[in-house]
Amino acid sequence: MDFSILWSEFASLLLDGIVVGAIYALVALGYTLVYGVLRLINFAHSEIFMIGTFASLGVTMMLGFTGFEEPLGILAFLGVFLLVATVAGVASGSAAMLLEVVAYRRLRRNNANRLASLISAIGASLFLVEIFRIITDSKDWDFPRLLEKNSLFEVSTAYFTVDKIVVLFGAFGLMFFLDRIIQTTKLGRGIRAVSQDEKTAILMGVDVDRVIAFTFLIGGVLAGVGSAFYMLFYEATKFNVGFLLGISAFTAAVLGGIGNIRGALAGSFALGIIQQFSSAVLGYNWRDVVTFLILVLVLLFKPTGLFGEALQRARV
Repeated sequence: MDFSILWSEFASLLLDGIVVGAIYALVALGYTLVYGVLRLINFAHSEIFMIGTFASLGVTMMLGFTGFEEPLGILAFLGVFLLVATVAGVASGSAAMLLEVVAYRRLRRNNANRLASLISAIGASLFLVEIFRIITDSKDWDFPRLLEKNSLFEVSTAYFTVDKIVVLFGAFGLMFFLDRIIQTTKLGRGIRAVSQDEKTAILMGVDVDRVIAFTFLIGGVLAGVGSAFYMLFYEATKFNVGFLLGISAFTAAVLGGIGNIRGALAGSFALGIIQQFSSAVLGYNWRDVVTFLILVLVLLFKPTGLFGEALQRARV
């Protein structure tokens, strides 16, 4: 246990924690949105993220990147990465909508209990993992380095590289855009109405199936774009890449308050920072142990999260 590195590398660890937290936030928002509307934990959401990573990789392969090319210039990189993020978002969003239709819609229409939906979610998760395990032959897949990760500027020991800046600006932009959708659009009003009282929303003319489908779509798109950021930052994926990241994103959502969008954001950044600090002090192998410990402690002592579930007011 070495606390000296915590003080000497504080700024660097803080920056990396915020970057990782931004990726967690985009995935955690999917858990939060679905729970806010359906009161359902979509455990297959981590596989929606995984699909996005392979969609990102597929785009670079189709463009002819093999990992041995010279890194791109900044403008070329932004164009390629915009395409990668768009395709990943479309792939994950489409998969999320299909998942809702196949795994959840019939159960919901038949008023099945939550246990049935939970089992369906776990089954869908296992199915997707096994499908991609077979397709990818259980191999690790590397994402080509699209740009040099040189430091643009420094603040204390924190090195701001292009990939970190892209992740931060892109993630914060998407979070702001989502907030505006929820707060100002007709779809956002429908999501808030269904989250408060589904039966009353139906009486008021809200198309619940449409709202739920779009909720899954939004969550899937966010996870897909988050997966593109993940590939840019970590440059690797595999068939079970979503498992531990999904646990972290779910923990972040619970920490902030499941069903509370702004709580999920705060919980994601808090968890990312805690993970970086604990990895520096205890070692990287303790990172996921700390995550599980936080999840258990939150469920034991404050199951509504730091900011509350917001279920009785506006769940999202």
